[in-house]
Amino acid sequence: MSVRLKLTLSYAGVIVVTGVLLLAVVWVFLLRYVPDGVWMEWPQQPGRPSAPFVPNRSDLERAFVPRAATMMGFLLVFGLLGGWILAGRMLAPLRKITEATRTAATGSLSHRIELEGPGDELRELADGFDDMLEKVESQVAEQQRFAANASHELRTPLAITQTLLDVAGKDPNRDVDELIGRLRLINSRAIDLTEALLVLSRADQRSFVREPVDLSLVAEEAVETLLPLAEQRGVRIETSGDQASVSGSPALLLQVATNLIHNAIVHNLPEGGPEKGSVSVTVATGERSVVLTVANTGEKLSRDLVATLTEPFQRGTQRIHGDHAGVGLGLAIVKSITHAHDGNLAVLARPGGGLRVSVELPRAV
Repeated sequence: MSVRLKLTLSYAGVIVVTGVLLLAVVWVFLLRYVPDGVWMEWPQQPGRPSAPFVPNRSDLERAFVPRAATMMGFLLVFGLLGGWILAGRMLAPLRKITEATRTAATGSLSHRIELEGPGDELRELADGFDDMLEKVESQVAEQQRFAANASHELRTPLAITQTLLDVAGKDPNRDVDELIGRLRLINSRAIDLTEALLVLSRADQRSFVREPVDLSLVAEEAVETLLPLAEQRGVRIETSGDQASVSGSPALLLQVATNLIHNAIVHNLPEGGPEKGSVSVTVATGERSVVLTVANTGEKLSRDLVATLTEPFQRGTQRIHGDHAGVGLGLAIVKSITHAHDGNLAVLARPGGGLRVSVELPRAV
């Protein structure tokens, strides 16, 4: 039963009880004075019985008003007491929700209401609040992990730079050109990490203007940009797909395609091996969505590892320190941009090795 129905039945019951009591008062204390039959008065004559007593208005008022007033006072007290108890029982879940809100306001997000009882509006409100607390707690924990990882990643190049400078300061025969080259490389990676963090923050906040974007052209542009890297590593890129328009940010969607293709090239079969690596880029159009799929060859990956690849600072099977290793935010940025565009990201391990990553976005209206 809903809360509205419960209150309706409760108030209707009070009114019915009040009416019954009033009728009972009228019946017991008033109508009993009125005879059942019709009585006619006649003149007093010898031998005839005296006329029966018929109460007038004053008689009825003197008999009814005091008792009616007493009963109305009782109904007032009964209504206040009964209404107080009923309202307390009805609003008890709201007090629990209020306490949980105040607890959450202090920063404790682990508290849950776990309201018991029938599935009425208050139960739905409490369950919805518990779900919200769970999501907020999960997001806060994720942000804390991300901040810790980002701090560690940013601290690493600074610590290396400080070490190089300390060693160079104590070495009179230091090679200045080598030192400058290493410092430039470390500084470049720190800049790449900072820019990746800015892109990730921009995507999370959805601070971009939507416009029609041809996803197939975006994929072709990303392939052309990364083609020299693919040729350098001996990886073959195959593209296919038709024109497919979505609504979003051209720069962010280009970042998605670039990150996916870059990862597919870098995390591929080893260079100089007996087999050549390959990357497949396809754009498929459905009735309501457009799917960009990037599949590559590579090592076999477990499901547990694949499930963590979209988390920040995860780099395939191990931490890679090559020239094109990236900063470990590639798929995390793809996931954030995809969700900001109301899309879905699917990462699956291929049976023969490598990954198949699909980005599904709504079609432009």
